[in-house]
Amino acid sequence: MTSTAQPTPRQEDLAALHSVWDRPPGIFGWFAVVNHKAVGLRYMATAFAFFLAGGVAALFMRTQLAVAENEFLPPDVYNELFTMHGTTMMFLFAVPMAEGFAAYIVPLMIGARELAFPRLNAFGYWCFLLGGLFLYASFLNGTVPDAGWFAYVPLSGPLFSPEAGMDFWLLGITFVEISALVAATELIVSILRFRAPGMSLHRMPVFVWAILAISFAIVFAFPPLIAAGIMLELDRAIGTRFFDPAGGGSSLLWQHLFWIFGHPEVYIQFLPAAGIISMVVPTFAQRSIAGYVFVVFAVLATAVLGFGLWVHHMYATGIPALALAFFTATSLTIAVPSGIQVFAWIATLWGSRPRITTALLWAIGTVVTFVAGGVTGVMVGLVPLDWQVHDTFFVVAHFHYVLIGGVVFPIFAGIYYWFPKITGRLLSETLGRWNFWLVFIGFHVTFLPMHAVGIMGMPRRVYTYPEGLGWEALNLVETAGAYMIGAGVLVFLANAWVSVRSGREAGPNPWGGGTLEWAVPSPPPPYNFAENAVVAHRDPLWVEPSHDEREEYGGILTPDVHHRRETLVTSVLDARPEAIVWLPAFSLAPLFLALAVGAFFVGALTKVTPLMIVGLVASVAVAAVWAWPDAKTRHARVQEGRSEADVPFELLGRQSMDWWAAAVFVLIFGTLVGSFVGGYFYLVAENDAWPPNGFDRPDLLFPALAAAAAALAGLAMFAARIVAVRGGVAGVAVGVAAATVLGAAFIVLVALEQREAGFHPDEHAYASLYFVLGWVAIAHVAAAMLYGLLAAARWVVLADLQDWHLPVVESALLFWGYASTVAVITVAVVYGAPHVL
Repeated sequence: MTSTAQPTPRQEDLAALHSVWDRPPGIFGWFAVVNHKAVGLRYMATAFAFFLAGGVAALFMRTQLAVAENEFLPPDVYNELFTMHGTTMMFLFAVPMAEGFAAYIVPLMIGARELAFPRLNAFGYWCFLLGGLFLYASFLNGTVPDAGWFAYVPLSGPLFSPEAGMDFWLLGITFVEISALVAATELIVSILRFRAPGMSLHRMPVFVWAILAISFAIVFAFPPLIAAGIMLELDRAIGTRFFDPAGGGSSLLWQHLFWIFGHPEVYIQFLPAAGIISMVVPTFAQRSIAGYVFVVFAVLATAVLGFGLWVHHMYATGIPALALAFFTATSLTIAVPSGIQVFAWIATLWGSRPRITTALLWAIGTVVTFVAGGVTGVMVGLVPLDWQVHDTFFVVAHFHYVLIGGVVFPIFAGIYYWFPKITGRLLSETLGRWNFWLVFIGFHVTFLPMHAVGIMGMPRRVYTYPEGLGWEALNLVETAGAYMIGAGVLVFLANAWVSVRSGREAGPNPWGGGTLEWAVPSPPPPYNFAENAVVAHRDPLWVEPSHDEREEYGGILTPDVHHRRETLVTSVLDARPEAIVWLPAFSLAPLFLALAVGAFFVGALTKVTPLMIVGLVASVAVAAVWAWPDAKTRHARVQEGRSEADVPFELLGRQSMDWWAAAVFVLIFGTLVGSFVGGYFYLVAENDAWPPNGFDRPDLLFPALAAAAAALAGLAMFAARIVAVRGGVAGVAVGVAAATVLGAAFIVLVALEQREAGFHPDEHAYASLYFVLGWVAIAHVAAAMLYGLLAAARWVVLADLQDWHLPVVESALLFWGYASTVAVITVAVVYGAPHVL
């Protein structure tokens, strides 16, 4: 909490602080805003709008299935609605809603004024919005995706889905996943580096732990789906053969890559929701959560074990028995950390006298429903039972119990819990209870009978069924329950509409919560905290910091009299103050960059190559302008000095924010490349000969020279960094120029080797991988060249601020080292592996 020993800031200081952090007025300010609260609200509002769209699709589907042999929807429309319902809920609602909660709440909860990269946060939102609109534009085009939200091949391939619907799906989902990856980057860095003094890792709220865990999970789970999407889009657009068994590809490769993403995705959705419950329950029980350490380890264990379950979805595909046994064991093991969290919630409430509010009702409904879904999850984790109920409505019932009970219910709990903080007004408890009971009862009326109808043999993904199989009554009951859920959601919308205008004023802390977001007014000011908070406990508002802690940490960050956006950076483990950093103000660059990326995707969809080129060039240009400091900032940097607490205004080397962001991006791109390389060796195992008959093994001369050039380029960039540390100017330019020339040599050598290959990427999966992995390496080296040139330009042109630009040089070195490694590995795989396999 903010130390009570600190003097109250003067009103004129707060007014100046407000003017610095508030967004500009008018339409320009609306589009240029980068404040984490505004962006977080946009995430949540947009995700909820997509939730409503997905819910309407579900009601149409349930209406079709209400009676046997119904003709309410034709089969093609049913398939389209089925695909868009699942896609919307999985990609456009659950994860973006969690990102919205995180963007708004996490900085408040950790005592920060802002996220680490405000413009990146805004860029992520615009990518999410444009990606979702891109996907729904398929309705206007008349070619709606219809191969299911899982897009299994060959159904989603060029033979069975020749129209543009699945292109909308592949490109739109990739666009949305860019949003998730940049959100994960900013949240990782913000949580690790922006916590209030005293908030060591063992004092972080469970919700923050959950967001940190799923952010790392996103970094490793989402790139495989992007890789799979790129390969499938290439199959559709230029005839590559990644997923065509007749051409050496494999349809199971898609399933492996998809579910390497898909099952961690379930826990990426669940963990933030569970984190919300871990905030709601202690607040209304008025006691700290029971077994905090065990809950945190359960959160981390769930995030890790989620990557070991993907074959859980592929038991019926002919997987060897030993692999089945392993994935069965993992499927059963993951129930343990989930159970730990449930027992912690129950233990926290046990013996207390909780305040029964709508938020707590949603939390209790979560426990009841999610436990039931967990029980059926253990059941389908057993191979013999899974073989019996696979692709039946039993599985539909199971994952809706998990995803609605374990994700949607907690989201409603979070809305009722934090609505007064966001709006300054309380939601109506009377309407809230109607909302809860209609949705809770309607949910069980809808999905409980699905277990029975699934065991009776009703397959999923069918648009109708014949009479006389005993399914009619249960399906009619299920449809009635779905409409009850819809009525409950309408009650919530009415509640929000009325309450935001005339609801009872909340005050700063209407629930008596113990975490830092309740220490500031409701709604919070643009700057969150006038002075830095000091934390002495996991529930900092319930336990005052000691006098020594206030003396050591208080007053480091004061009301901003320098007219610039400042926030405090602390150490990773124990949150000791390390620096005060400046954050960028409002900017249109995030919107322009998202539009440029969108132009690239539209060009890919329409097969208009010039538009793709324009989008790519515009993206690079906007990114360069984004990274170049304006004159006002450069002048202020020259005049900066130090703060009153003698905390520096910048961090260099591996402590800088630039370096941390580059490190996370390296993990993301490395996982993407690893997915392509993994696919390469999977197809090696699927083919009897590699290269296949009729293909010569590649020559090694040009590839060897290319690998040497890439390695030397990395060394040249390392030399440039050494010169930069010593303050040289010309030496940095020479080193970057050498790295650029060597990188260009790599690109030319690989391009020449591909030109002389004697085959085309549409001839066999081997040829497809030969070319695509080469393009991946070229793209990495080209990006590293641009990054290095930008760093050198800042270093040379703005020589009076070299210390400020040193982190950019460090980051460029990190990326160059990664790109060189990718280039060497790719050359070894593409050109060397065929000689030894």
